[in-house]
Amino acid sequence: MRLIHFNMNTSRTPIPTSTHQNVSATTVAHFKTVHPITIVSTNSTYTNTTLDPALVAVSNFFNDVLDKIPLPHWAIYTIFVSGALLILLCCLCICIKCCCKGKKKRKQKNDEKINMLGVNGTSTTALVQPDVADVDYGSTKKQRGKLLYSLEYNAPLSELTVGIKQADSLKAMDVGGSSDPYIKVYICPDKSITCETKVFRNTLNPIFNEQFSFQISKSSLLKSTAVMKVFDFNRFTKHNIIGELRVELCNVDWNHVIEEWQDLGEPAKFEEEELGEICFSLRYVPTAGKLNVVILEAKNLKSMDTGGFSDPYVKVQLALDKRKWKKKKTSIRKKTLNPYYNESFTFDVTFQQIQRVNLVISLWDHDAVSRNDAMGKIFLGCDATGNQLRHWADMLSNPRRPVAQWHSLLLAKQVNSTLNLKKKIPLRDKLPL
Repeated sequence: MRLIHFNMNTSRTPIPTSTHQNVSATTVAHFKTVHPITIVSTNSTYTNTTLDPALVAVSNFFNDVLDKIPLPHWAIYTIFVSGALLILLCCLCICIKCCCKGKKKRKQKNDEKINMLGVNGTSTTALVQPDVADVDYGSTKKQRGKLLYSLEYNAPLSELTVGIKQADSLKAMDVGGSSDPYIKVYICPDKSITCETKVFRNTLNPIFNEQFSFQISKSSLLKSTAVMKVFDFNRFTKHNIIGELRVELCNVDWNHVIEEWQDLGEPAKFEEEELGEICFSLRYVPTAGKLNVVILEAKNLKSMDTGGFSDPYVKVQLALDKRKWKKKKTSIRKKTLNPYYNESFTFDVTFQQIQRVNLVISLWDHDAVSRNDAMGKIFLGCDATGNQLRHWADMLSNPRRPVAQWHSLLLAKQVNSTLNLKKKIPLRDKLPL
């Protein structure tokens, strides 16, 4: 560091001025003689270093950029620091996630080693009931749960009683890791009657305790199979099947009541006859005595015509006390297996009658020349079971509010044999109130 001192002891002589801009050489020489400048060097701890021209250029560039930004420098620095901290935080989160994945993989490997030790017999742990993950390891078989059922046959009455006790460890079908299970029961190959249990919400271990009776002779019993199918209920989509259980009745010892647990298996597809589904809404107004039925749509119907299509329409019928009462029908949809209707029908049904009414929904294929063919049928009401009874109960428990739901169509002979409706329509003045 260099200090420049002026000699203050000398007398100051003013520089003469003239009207001209230039000062003569004599005057300048006189000024230099009178006012000498002494340059004193002092010892400094700093050393002179030559700056890199590239660094100087970069520094000047950044200074120019900062000057062009219409913000104070402290605000720009704050933004830069915040961005750097955010990037650092993201990198830290990624590192933590990678570390957690590595620990999880190491833990799975350790668990597999422990399981293998248990199989080899070198471990002191005895596996009484293997874990689901251990059973699936190395196999493609999926665990669907198990079912406790009972079978009893009354020979004098020719009556078979199938008891659905409970299910355990069912396969989760919903996003939340649970299911809404219910069970369909029928006897093959007749399959004239299909019974359903109640629907249990959000559980994988439902307790049903329901019994269903089937009229079957001893000779037919030995040729039949009891089928119990477990479904996951969905109000607005197709019901997913969880698994099924088939019991060959010829192999059962009928000297005593059978009650046992069995694992659910994969559903068989050879006997499944998909008739399609139908969606409709129900609304009942008790004060006005009005039952409103809105036929919304149907899908995946069975092809009835040679061209691979059908001409479907829907018939809505009310039965009171097992007698045909009132009916209406929708318009015909030409050449389709997925018709859309959105047609509404209103029936006068008093509050006393609604407890004794059955609603029959049937799909028909229209033929201009020959007789119309039944494509599928379903009924709801006081005599219904399973999903149909639940839909009806939801309507009654929510008066004045429409309740919509999808239903799988059944064979017409199944519904007819269950309802066993009388063809005679009573006179209006003799109708029971």
